[in-house]
Amino acid sequence: MTQEPERLSRFRLFCYGITDMPLHFCLTPVLIFVPKYYTAELGISLILVGNMFLFARVMDVFTDPLVGYWSDRTRTPWGRRRPWIVAGTPIMVVSFYLLFLPPDDAGAGHLFACIMGLYLALTMILIPYYSWAAELSQDYSERSRITGWRSAIGIFGNMAAQGVPIIFLVLFGYGGDKAVMTILGIMMIITLPVGVLLTVTQVPETRDYVDSTTPIFKGLKLMWKNGPFKRLIVTFMIGSTAFNITTPLYSFFVGYVLGAPTMTVVMLAFFYTSNMIGVPFWVRLSNRIGKHRAYAVSFILIGIAHPLYLFHGWGDFWWMIPITIVSGFAGGAFAALPNSMKADVIDLDTMISGDNRAASFFAAWSFTAKLSAAVGGWIALNVLGIIGFVPQLGADNSYEHMMGLRILFTVPPSVLFFVAAAIVWNYPITKERHARMRASILRRNARRANSVRSSAV
Repeated sequence: MTQEPERLSRFRLFCYGITDMPLHFCLTPVLIFVPKYYTAELGISLILVGNMFLFARVMDVFTDPLVGYWSDRTRTPWGRRRPWIVAGTPIMVVSFYLLFLPPDDAGAGHLFACIMGLYLALTMILIPYYSWAAELSQDYSERSRITGWRSAIGIFGNMAAQGVPIIFLVLFGYGGDKAVMTILGIMMIITLPVGVLLTVTQVPETRDYVDSTTPIFKGLKLMWKNGPFKRLIVTFMIGSTAFNITTPLYSFFVGYVLGAPTMTVVMLAFFYTSNMIGVPFWVRLSNRIGKHRAYAVSFILIGIAHPLYLFHGWGDFWWMIPITIVSGFAGGAFAALPNSMKADVIDLDTMISGDNRAASFFAAWSFTAKLSAAVGGWIALNVLGIIGFVPQLGADNSYEHMMGLRILFTVPPSVLFFVAAAIVWNYPITKERHARMRASILRRNARRANSVRSSAV
């Protein structure tokens, strides 16, 4: 008789997921608000800002594998994930605060130093933190529940990043790009230390893992030979690039095409509210039709919806909201499903190699996520700069400039969404195959335990 997998309590799920809320301040809000503020308000060129973000992400090709490799081998009485998360927290708080509350004379050097510090800290926290999720349960469906909780809380963080500035705008008349930057900087100082404290004190780390003995470069080669992992990470890279082409363009599109420069946070509040509502739907759907098929359906849905933005113009802000709601709902799958699928891929590697190298896989994943964000942002900002678009409000941008912004915001992302759906549609790790993989791992672990006991006798 098959034993029911142990389910984590809601309290444990909340305490694990709460750290993802402030981490989301470092993802979408950075790409939405920082390029607009530093170009429109501080006068740094679009192309230079895009290149800075890209360079900072390219550096992760060195830091991500190293942090993943070292995290898998960290041995302390406190666990192997917690020390990294705690060490990265003050670096992230200081870098984020200085990035979002810069001095009036801040220039390119200040921006670059803050971005580098922020992304180093994000690597130190994110890789061990997400690796921890894969070790909280070995069950196919329970992993979706864990990542679903974390994703929903992370999306709530994105909602808070838009909702709190809206409250200040409505109640106190305190709005605009600088106001949003100031509010988010202060929010990070408060929420990240509190979230990390709850996570590291209330969530257990497993001791039931096999030490990784695979050298780092050999491990990377084995990772690349993992066919499902390659398919999943390529899908994720293409989908993330599509998303991140649009991300830094949201504030430009709302401000210049729709003529509502103070309403970006309102639009994003609708997006992330529907995003959070979508998470439980996609988790349930994945349990019915499989994670990969649910993931593909979400790509198709947003790929159909996103081109409709092309038909909006000056004064059409509220007509934009229905499309934003559909896109946000589809995005709920992007938050929950690929991280759960990634944990299943790690089991395949464990079955083949005999090692538990969760953090190494999450390092490769983290690097892909950050590189996709940089490449998407680089494409958006550089193309916008190349066509001659001027980011300052009131600038004399021609019809061709505005049409270029419209097309860049809508067409390339939709094409990439459909490509990603096609790649992941026949992804090979199903619920049934995963059950066979787990059974194989458990049999081998039992043989190892018996061997150790025999040697002791």
